Amino acid sequence: MSDASDGIHRLLDIMASLRDPHAGCPWDIQQTFATIAPYTVEEAYEVADAIDRGDLDGLRDELGDLLLQVVFHARMAQEQGAFGFDDVVAAICDKMVRRHPHVFGDESMPDAAAQTVAWEELKRRERAAAGDADTSALAGIARGLPEWQRAVKLQKRAARVGFDWPGPAPVIAKLHEEIEEVRAEFQARESSPDDPAVQDRLEDEIGDLLFVAANLARHAGVDVGSALRRANHKFERRFRAMEAIAAAEGEPLAGQPLEAHERYWQRVKARE
Repeated sequence: MSDASDGIHRLLDIMASLRDPHAGCPWDIQQTFATIAPYTVEEAYEVADAIDRGDLDGLRDELGDLLLQVVFHARMAQEQGAFGFDDVVAAICDKMVRRHPHVFGDESMPDAAAQTVAWEELKRRERAAAGDADTSALAGIARGLPEWQRAVKLQKRAARVGFDWPGPAPVIAKLHEEIEEVRAEFQARESSPDDPAVQDRLEDEIGDLLFVAANLARHAGVDVGSALRRANHKFERRFRAMEAIAAAEGEPLAGQPLEAHERYWQRVKARE
């Protein structure tokens, strides 16, 4: 425990030095909550990527980068007199104890599903105690989440009050319906390519399509982010293999027609 504590104090001291207005790092000194926030999100995704790849050495490093983000934000808040790192730690400790009365109190919890319901109820009470008057089933879903993740959270909350499809079949039917609506808007754009209203409707329909696709993943018990990461990895693996085949045959992909690209793609798929 002392080693961990010493490490935290060392990291806090390093951040204080980096933010020192006289002797610190010019880049670190000029950062704000807003400029650091994108890095915080990026580091969280890099943690997820290391987990997805089963890279424990990489996970160690990425968790360190993510911890640095917490320390960075806490240091900036301390400089403004708002709160410090110790306050962040105390707040999360109190929250974990408060939200787990079946572990740190006398309550019992039959299973993980019941725990999820209880967790949301505790969060609702906390929002009410803080003066949040929003009583909607959708209250408290952060707007800063990646939109695919927010879509799934919105769907899950709505499902808790019964607003949900009974299974995947009607979701698939809805997906086909949305595809046809997207197709119709593409056709409309061909007739009126300069009409901004057409482009706006196209964006709207593609948004609906993606929302339903996220709902289908939810009904399948598939994490949307994980599924998309797998698709990205698959595409990257196959495309790089295409490039390697083309290079070995002395014909780089660039400049070749789409039909040739498709043949390379099918060859890579056949190998897999």
